Amino acid sequence: MNSFQLTAIGNLAKNPELVAKGDVSYTRFCLIGNDYVGKDEDGAAREIVTSVWFVAFGGLGEAIAANALKGDQLILDARIRSNNWIDQQGEKQYDYSFVVEGFRFGAPGKAKRDELELRRDGEAPRAAVSSAA
Repeated sequence: MNSFQLTAIGNLAKNPELVAKGDVSYTRFCLIGNDYVGKDEDGAAREIVTSVWFVAFGGLGEAIAANALKGDQLILDARIRSNNWIDQQGEKQYDYSFVVEGFRFGAPGKAKRDELELRRDGEAPRAAVSSAA
């Protein structure tokens, strides 16, 4: 059992990045969420933007990379993994990774809506996006 599980809902900050190293593939992507934080002096609503990076491995990551575009909403089930390493100066460093264990597509972003409209109008869809590093 993983001690820290989370559900995250947000929009992609940019297109996901698919990386293949040997027989391991993973996809990195950043979700952005806006939260209401009250009103300003003039009574207008204020929001704070939070961005969180995620990683999805194997087929799960490949599905996200192949089908999601900047602006698309994703609903993720993830776990938190701690990372520790020694840097070049010999100092111990600590970090966390948010590892996707499942996802669903939410509302499409502008790029996906435009693509769907082009398909409805009979124009050619965008070429498949592939990336390797």
